[in-house]
Amino acid sequence: MWQMDTTDKAIINRLQGGLPVCERPYQVMAEQFGIGEDELISRLENLLTQKVLTRFGPMFQIERMGGAFSLAAMKIPEADFERVTAMVNTLPEVAHNYRREHAFNMWFVLATEKPEGIIQAIARIESQTGYPVYNMPKEKEFFVGARFTA
Repeated sequence: MWQMDTTDKAIINRLQGGLPVCERPYQVMAEQFGIGEDELISRLENLLTQKVLTRFGPMFQIERMGGAFSLAAMKIPEADFERVTAMVNTLPEVAHNYRREHAFNMWFVLATEKPEGIIQAIARIESQTGYPVYNMPKEKEFFVGARFTA
């Protein structure tokens, strides 16, 4: 069974502080661990393959750029779930959509360029699907980090 080594743990710890803003951020980061750029990239790919990391990418403070995010949920009857999923997934405002085993069985994130776009997207979804959308806008943002010791 595969296990993270101390370098993998150090990489994950470092990633949570951001990448260097430069022409070769992976090279600069790799030097901090005493490895080559190719090895760092290979380790990141392995962490994704092993599902230690499920996502690797930037996190934006959309509100600071004038936009908005909101978590939304819907209660969709099983017989209509696929139709509604297909419709919701066509909207550019839907960041991702996932199924839950719960009365609220469809959850998705809305991301819009302007705050009023959230309400517009919800109205469009409700109109096109015939089901209400339960909007749960962010009230407070939390940053949770997973820090590993060697």
